[in-house]
Amino acid sequence: MHPLLNVAIKAARRAGSIINRASLEGPALEVHSKRANDFVTQVDRAAEEAIIDIVHRAYPDHAILAEESGESASVKQSEYRWIIDPLDGTTNFIHGFPQYCVSIGIEHRGALAHAVVYDPGRNELFTASKGRGAFLNERRLRVSRCVNLKDALVGTGFPYRELARLDDYIAQMRRVILRTAGVRRAGAAALDLAYVAAGRMDAFWEMGLAPWDMAAGALLVSEAGGLVGDFAGEPGFLESGDITAATPKLYSQLLQALHGRDLNPTQK
Repeated sequence: MHPLLNVAIKAARRAGSIINRASLEGPALEVHSKRANDFVTQVDRAAEEAIIDIVHRAYPDHAILAEESGESASVKQSEYRWIIDPLDGTTNFIHGFPQYCVSIGIEHRGALAHAVVYDPGRNELFTASKGRGAFLNERRLRVSRCVNLKDALVGTGFPYRELARLDDYIAQMRRVILRTAGVRRAGAAALDLAYVAAGRMDAFWEMGLAPWDMAAGALLVSEAGGLVGDFAGEPGFLESGDITAATPKLYSQLLQALHGRDLNPTQK
């Protein structure tokens, strides 16, 4: 295992222990609103501080982009950037809905190189390194064998940070519902992407995400044999915030559904 991935796993598990302790002890959470429908707690901050401390002890010169503390000043000088979401699914966590995770992606020279998504409640550790495959608790992952959108279980996420594109999203969701076996919205994009990598869902799409929501999960999907891109099928999802992920056979079908294009007869 690559040393960078080892450090990322150590950091994710440390953050997970903080999250689990807060969940089990049931402390009164201090919930603050960053903006409409976007919350932060002292657990988010404590988990992020723990991750950054471990990363800086091992790699003091590496750049960091984290949800709560933002981008480090050294971002332009380092070949490496850690993209961190200490608690993806904060709203779920606040309500005791057990769908949240720690997400850590590592870029090398602008390309995703390593990924960890850790579900502390289930003790499920998803990991990937570029060119070395994706794993769940040391078991190799492959995306599902689903080939027809009509048979697919598809994950999504509702726009919540800003609602200017809500009508566009509702139109997308209607088209996907009509073309698939089912649509699920669990509220933690990094974990949804990990589930696509694990074959638990066949595809996923969401708009308006931040890099820390997508970085680790995207690498998991690609290393498990899936395809990832923006709504045009291009690689700029970290910049646009719009992401699609699916098995190779489903990917173009998902894009066609999102854009309202007719499917080929064999894909209906």
